[in-house]
Amino acid sequence: MLVGVGLMAVPLLTAILTALLQMRALADTGQRIIVEGVTAARASQTLFAEIASLERTARLFNVLNDAKLLDLYRSEDERLTATRNQLSRHATAGTRRTLDELGGLQAATRFVVLSTPASSSAATAAELSTRFTELSALVEQVAQQSNAEVDTQVAALDAQTLRARRQLLVESAFLVPLALVAVLVLTVGVGRPLRQLDRAISELGQGNLTNTIAVAGPRDLERLGRQLEWLRQRLLELAHERNRFLRHMSHELKTPLANIREGTELLMDGAVGELDSSQREVTAILRENGIKLQRMIENLLSFSAWQTSSVGLEPTEFRLRPLVKQVLENQQLTLLSQRVRLDVRVEDITLVADRGKIRLILENLMSNAVKYSPKGGTIHMRARAQEAQLVLDVADNGPGIPHEDRANIFEAFYTGRAARSSSVKGTGIGLSVVLEFVSAHNGTVEIVDGEFPGAHFRITMPIGASGTKEHAHAA
Repeated sequence: MLVGVGLMAVPLLTAILTALLQMRALADTGQRIIVEGVTAARASQTLFAEIASLERTARLFNVLNDAKLLDLYRSEDERLTATRNQLSRHATAGTRRTLDELGGLQAATRFVVLSTPASSSAATAAELSTRFTELSALVEQVAQQSNAEVDTQVAALDAQTLRARRQLLVESAFLVPLALVAVLVLTVGVGRPLRQLDRAISELGQGNLTNTIAVAGPRDLERLGRQLEWLRQRLLELAHERNRFLRHMSHELKTPLANIREGTELLMDGAVGELDSSQREVTAILRENGIKLQRMIENLLSFSAWQTSSVGLEPTEFRLRPLVKQVLENQQLTLLSQRVRLDVRVEDITLVADRGKIRLILENLMSNAVKYSPKGGTIHMRARAQEAQLVLDVADNGPGIPHEDRANIFEAFYTGRAARSSSVKGTGIGLSVVLEFVSAHNGTVEIVDGEFPGAHFRITMPIGASGTKEHAHAA
């Protein structure tokens, strides 16, 4: 994948490098033209000033006949020669010829000034005036040639800039479709496998291990997909091993538990002799805890079976109120021992759902409420129909669910902080079974605050068979 991205980036990098080189060349040319133009302009101005100074010195010498003026003329003539040589180094051939002509006229003028005796005739003065006029004309010609040379270079720079602009436009016209194709290739070739990886990681995080992870795309992403598939299979194996352990342990516990319960029932029936009140009370405690232990084992078996998808939903039509009555009768001994009162308000609703799963939902919610209810507390149960939905509320008067436990309260084997200090211990899978079975019926479970002082669970699920059958078919 990196090699492909690098190959697609080569034309872009080439175009950028070409543009940088052209911009640098144009900038260097422009800077050179500016420097040469400014140098030529300054040299031309200097030539004008030096020729004017030479002419002034020559006229003074012609009038005053002072030897110091000759020395001054020589020094000014040397400065004019230096300026002319400086300008000649950066001039073209035509300008250089004009400068050479200027040098010859300067030498002839110098000879006339230095060889003419003092107080010369008017003809000599006129000749000097003519020579200096010719010198000024040559300097003017040099200035015009320098300006023409600068104009030529500026025109060449404009033409070079135009060619560079056209070349960049051509390269852009070629690279824009190439960039669009590269974006499309990256979107299709990399975006789709990235979405597949994101979906696979989300499913792994949610515990959904049934879908095979297959990533089609670049080699690196395919290798990452294979690693995720290996991780999924490993997690699935661990989940199967855990569920297999739960099933085996639960089945192993059911046989001795059945014997214990049978012996307890024989004791309660007086098969081995009549029991006094104290013995009957101890036997009742044994029977109650045997029933509770059997319910926990059934929860383990149901949870394990559901996790391995070995059972699905079996929706039937039944009335909710008799089922609630049956669940409450099974909890009667526990309610009496805890001295917990019931506040039950259940409408006579006919459901189309898995009756066994609904019974386990009610039993686990009731067991959870009994476990956290204080002595003499009240358990509230409400069931009503609301727009083709069953709304079931189970609440207690216990300490409630701390906010730090709510994120994990429905996880398997999580007992929470309040459960650790409770005298009634559980397996920590009751609420997990509730969530699994409610979700299987296409319903939701939420924790409600403010209506009752303790923990308040609200279940919302379809009354009819549409949502339940659809989810059962998917299962």
